[in-house]
Amino acid sequence: MLFRQLFEKNSSTYTYLIADKLSKQAVLIDPVIDETDGYIRLLNELGLTLKVAMDTHTHADHITALGKLRELTGCETYMGQQANSSCANDSFNDGSKIVVGKITLTALHTPGHTDDSYSFLLEHDGQKYLFTGDTLLIRGTGRTDFQNGSATDQYRSLFDKLLKFPEDTWVYPAHDYKGWMVSTIGEEREHNPRLQVKDVIEYKNIMDNLNLPNPKMMDVAVPANRACGNLV
Repeated sequence: MLFRQLFEKNSSTYTYLIADKLSKQAVLIDPVIDETDGYIRLLNELGLTLKVAMDTHTHADHITALGKLRELTGCETYMGQQANSSCANDSFNDGSKIVVGKITLTALHTPGHTDDSYSFLLEHDGQKYLFTGDTLLIRGTGRTDFQNGSATDQYRSLFDKLLKFPEDTWVYPAHDYKGWMVSTIGEEREHNPRLQVKDVIEYKNIMDNLNLPNPKMMDVAVPANRACGNLV
């Protein structure tokens, strides 16, 4: 397996490149349109063919590169079924398998940040990797106050799904604003302040009182991302 964690500084977004070394087929998770040239260059340098580009959810802080990558590479574009995307080639549901060469990613519906939020599970050489989107961040969790978000749903996604994985499961989020790159389920169980709550009521109280401003690009990004990155 070939794995790269890529960073877009304006929105502090992590994009993940995962490829099967034998077939040279690759998938990109959460690509950002401003970084498209860099993705193409890296794919060419590594001799990879992009088979799939997909988003963990409809982002509000940047414009996706899904449409542009499909135009340039002929790759398939996937989004969660709840995104109601009119442009993606296909959608995934809870439990769907995304196969790229000998690499298999399992889609996990983890709503809360948005209603179309997904995480992806990768199992390779006995190790588990979770790409958690904006659901589980490093020492935090994604806000739940727009795009049909729900603190109650997010609590269930966290405590009934993601935190059930073994403590040595790697956690790779879609964003980080402090320079953290990777964590584990065990670390987050112990050190993530939002996961120290006693019940859903306490969690909902925290999330409902964050009082955060809307993302600067929200009014542009959300409709564009529903159209795979095409401005509408």
